[in-house]
Amino acid sequence: QVQLVESGGGLVQTGGSLKLSCAASGSIFRIYGMGWYRQAPGNERELVARITSGGITNYSDSVKGRFTISRDNAKNTVYLQMNSLKPEDTAVYYCNAGIQNSMNYRSDTYWGQGTQVTVSS
Repeated sequence: QVQLVESGGGLVQTGGSLKLSCAASGSIFRIYGMGWYRQAPGNERELVARITSGGITNYSDSVKGRFTISRDNAKNTVYLQMNSLKPEDTAVYYCNAGIQNSMNYRSDTYWGQGTQVTVSS
């Protein structure tokens, strides 16, 4: 079994900051790319940022320069530092990872349960 558990969401005012964390646990042999997605009410889930196992990052245009994704491979954890938050950043944020299972060495994509981020104007 592999689990992704997110934390760090909440309510913040426009211009504020939040840091999300997502820790992977369970029968993990290897973690490939990790990322953050978000879904606002009535919208499709969209990519926010991704980071490869080697640390290469990419961001959606809407968050470039404001958000920073990072990972701690020793802790199997990915982070999303969100600065200069705007009301349009309000959404449920999900983490995502490609993980090779140590039980059967099968690789699958895993999702966290989501954490709510609300930015008030």
